[in-house]
Amino acid sequence: MGKKSKGNYCGIGGQAVLEGIMMKNKEKYAVAVRRPDGGIEVMTDEFKTVAPIKKLTEIPFIRGAFNFVDSLVLGMRCLSFSSEFYEDEPGEEKKKGWFERVFGENADKILTYLTVAFSLVMAIALFMVLPYFISRFFENYIMSTTLLALIEGILRILIFIGYVVGISMMKDIRRVYMYHGAEHKCINCIERGYELNLKNVMKSSKQHKRCGTSFMLFVMLVSVIFFIFIRVESPVLRLAVRILLIPVIAGVSYEIIRLAGKSNHILIRIISAPGMWLQRLTTREPDEDMVEVAIKAVEAVFDWKQYFKDTFGYDVDGPADDEL
Repeated sequence: MGKKSKGNYCGIGGQAVLEGIMMKNKEKYAVAVRRPDGGIEVMTDEFKTVAPIKKLTEIPFIRGAFNFVDSLVLGMRCLSFSSEFYEDEPGEEKKKGWFERVFGENADKILTYLTVAFSLVMAIALFMVLPYFISRFFENYIMSTTLLALIEGILRILIFIGYVVGISMMKDIRRVYMYHGAEHKCINCIERGYELNLKNVMKSSKQHKRCGTSFMLFVMLVSVIFFIFIRVESPVLRLAVRILLIPVIAGVSYEIIRLAGKSNHILIRIISAPGMWLQRLTTREPDEDMVEVAIKAVEAVFDWKQYFKDTFGYDVDGPADDEL
């Protein structure tokens, strides 16, 4: 086989869901879920961006904000699908609530957008607004606006890390984080040029530079730089600027993490290191059953054998003969 490299980019991404994995390749996505009876259910579909014009998702520094919202919408949709296998007892008919009765067949779609909107509002309040108001307590003691902006940024990062730590301690989240690890392992296995089988995936790393955890940490770090240099006198305008600049910050952070996924340069490895460290909290080692689910999700949307032929220059025939 060809030379293995850590710098290849396959273009697929994913997300852990309840007892399963979502994998996305361009507009096509698949959700593979381990059913209560032990079987694996795979659903494939296409996802259309929420951007009013699709071209916006291809323009550097603009596409990041739309891709972030897209990932939230798709993530909620896939979580809803996976939860359906575990909501009710076998044979029990699901009763329609008032929301479903009012909105009919559009209920799930409307609920998804409402949930995403609520999540965005809560994230802005927790990670942008709260650090700003806490930092204002230091205004009577610190005259330097640069130092105040730095304190605000440190508070923002600490709140985010505290949130991640708190979530990681929840018992119900642990299996989701194990599936998160399985997702990363599959992508790492493919991008390093090893055949996608159970043994190779289990030996691959559970951390990846394009992870959403790393993206959120980049958002926190980039915001520190932005708010050190962008200054306004009015407290109301300062708060407004922090909210209005979120799409810009997300756009810059997206370009950084996109570059990180395509390069193995030492500088890229250095700036990716904090996010990779944080993934120790948001990923756990999966078991073989979880990896099997992840492989099913990958193969439903991505022809990894053709990718190997195009990227590494070899065909994959028969059982794997090159293992980690």
